[in-house]
Amino acid sequence: MRVLVAGATGAIGRRLTPVLVREGHDVVGMTRAESKVPLLRSLGAEPVVCDALAAAKVRTAVAAAEPDVIIHQLTDLPATLKPNRLAKYYAANNRVRKEGTSNLLACAREVGVGRLIAQSAAFWYRPQGGMVKTEADPMHTEAGPPIGEAVRTMQEVEDVLFVEQGVDAVILRYGVFYGPGTWYAASGDIGRQLAKRRYPLVGRGEGVTSFVHIDDAAEATVAALRAPPGVYNVADDEPARLNDWLPALAKALGARPPRRVPASLARMLVGSAPVEWLETQRGADNTKAKRVLDWRLSYPTWRDGFLTGLGT
Repeated sequence: MRVLVAGATGAIGRRLTPVLVREGHDVVGMTRAESKVPLLRSLGAEPVVCDALAAAKVRTAVAAAEPDVIIHQLTDLPATLKPNRLAKYYAANNRVRKEGTSNLLACAREVGVGRLIAQSAAFWYRPQGGMVKTEADPMHTEAGPPIGEAVRTMQEVEDVLFVEQGVDAVILRYGVFYGPGTWYAASGDIGRQLAKRRYPLVGRGEGVTSFVHIDDAAEATVAALRAPPGVYNVADDEPARLNDWLPALAKALGARPPRRVPASLARMLVGSAPVEWLETQRGADNTKAKRVLDWRLSYPTWRDGFLTGLGT
């Protein structure tokens, strides 16, 4: 297949592109930075420089690429996280998700691209009910700001893709990425914060996270090229409470155990919604993705992945 990867130099794009090439696909990698053209060539992709927010340029790029499939991995998130700037980060990312999706979808329709695979999130399910959620469970769209707006944006993106006629939509709700090039690597932002004991256990630490190694996420994305349209949770086999995974990550990185911060203090520092999310987050059931995509994880659990797959 001929595949256009939008966001080809992001955390997952860098791992996904070589896998697509290895599997024999012709890859066009889209980036907004001219400086990243050599990187795309080194990954085996045909580079195209294009800002996803510029509709006319996206149309030209997609028409020239003539892809069979568009893989939408567009995000706008910083390498370094500062909790007091979450609203700013989410606003930028929401814009890319909304406008970037709209532009790619319009181009897919005009050029006759039959399939669009899009990134979504498996960590924004509504907290009521069980601790592990399937694709049929509702998203936490009523969360407070700034998280609520981000969740509603993601839900809007999914909804728009599924009402489009003529374009098969595959939504991949990824778990939290870890591994090389992510925040959860030794040199990633979370890894650095843990090394300095600046990433604490908040409250009771009972929120549940589903992780996925970045390379496993890439393999699932390639499998989605031929999957039936629909929504898939792309996460590992073991949803984990904050109390369990954060100390384990610190230990794997050679850092001291994280400090514990009362939820009341955390709310004063970063706001109520992020703290509520940490305390009530739910995990994701990956049964459908493994069965339908015939997906086999190299890191079935974060326990092994943190020890051998974090990268530098």
